Amino acid sequence: MSDQSLPFEAVREKSRRKRRRAIGIGSPWAVPALVFLMAFFVLPLVSNIVRSVTGGQAADDPLFYYRALLTDAYYLGIIYETVKVAVLSTAICVVIGYPISYFMVRYAGRWNAVIVFCLIAPLLTSIIMRTFGWTVLFSRRGLINIWLVDWGIIERPLNILNQEIMVYIGLVHVLVPFMVLSITAVLQTIDRRLEESAQVLGANKLTTFWRITLPLSMDGIATGCILVFVLTNGSFLTMLLLGGGQVTTLSLLIYQQFTLTQDVGFAAAMGNLLLLFALVCLVVQLKFIHRKGVAA
Repeated sequence: MSDQSLPFEAVREKSRRKRRRAIGIGSPWAVPALVFLMAFFVLPLVSNIVRSVTGGQAADDPLFYYRALLTDAYYLGIIYETVKVAVLSTAICVVIGYPISYFMVRYAGRWNAVIVFCLIAPLLTSIIMRTFGWTVLFSRRGLINIWLVDWGIIERPLNILNQEIMVYIGLVHVLVPFMVLSITAVLQTIDRRLEESAQVLGANKLTTFWRITLPLSMDGIATGCILVFVLTNGSFLTMLLLGGGQVTTLSLLIYQQFTLTQDVGFAAAMGNLLLLFALVCLVVQLKFIHRKGVAA
C-alpha cells in the first residue's frame, strides 16, 4: 500500500517512525549515549546555571552576578578583552592558515603527509610544555635575545616575554592547526575544472582565486573561525603563563575565581557567559550553512 492511500495521520506517524529510526531514538542502542550525555553534559550545565543564581551573593539576588558582569566597567572591560583576543587570534589564524592549506592541496604533492604530521605533532604535546617552549625562546636569557645581542642588532636583552604579543603567539601556535585542517578539507572538494573554465574564459590566476576558489572555500574558513574563536574563549593557560599578566580574559578570571577567591557562583556565571558566546557562534554557523544550502 502506498503512502498516498493511507490516512493523513497514518502517513504522519509512518514519517515520524522513519525519523526516529534515522536518528536512533527509541532504539536500545541509544540509551547508553543518552545516559552519558545526561550525566556528563546536561546535568553539569544545569548545575552550573543553578549555582550561578543561588550561590554566594546570588542567594538574595539571583541576577546579582550577571548584573555585575554586564554593568560593572571592570567586567565589561574583561568581556571586551576576551572578544578582542578571540577575534584577533582568529584573524591571524586565517591569514596564516589559508596559504598553508592552499599550498597543501595544490602544490605539496607527496609532501602533504609530512606537512599534516608537522601540524598535528604539536597537538600531541601538552599545552603547558608548548607554552614553556616559548618561554625558553623569548625570555631575557632565551635563544632569541642571545642571537639578537650576538648579531649586534640590540645592545641588551628585550623583555619580550611579558608583552601582550606573546599571548597571541602562544594562541596562534596552538590553534592554527584547527584552521588549516578545516580549510584543507573544503579546498580538497573544490572542482578544479571550475578554475580551469574561468581561466579559459580570460580570467587570470588572481581573479580566478578571488572569484572562484575563495568563495567556494568559505565553508572551511567559517568552520575554522568558529573553532578557533570558541577554543580561544576557553583558553586560560596561555594568558596565565605568557604576557606577564597583561591580558586578562573571562577564562582566566574563572580560573582565578576558583583558585583565589573561591567564589564558585561568580565563576559559574562567567562560564555561562562563555557558553553563550559558543552557542552564538554555533547559531551563526548553522545560519551560514543553511543559507549556503538554500543557495545551492
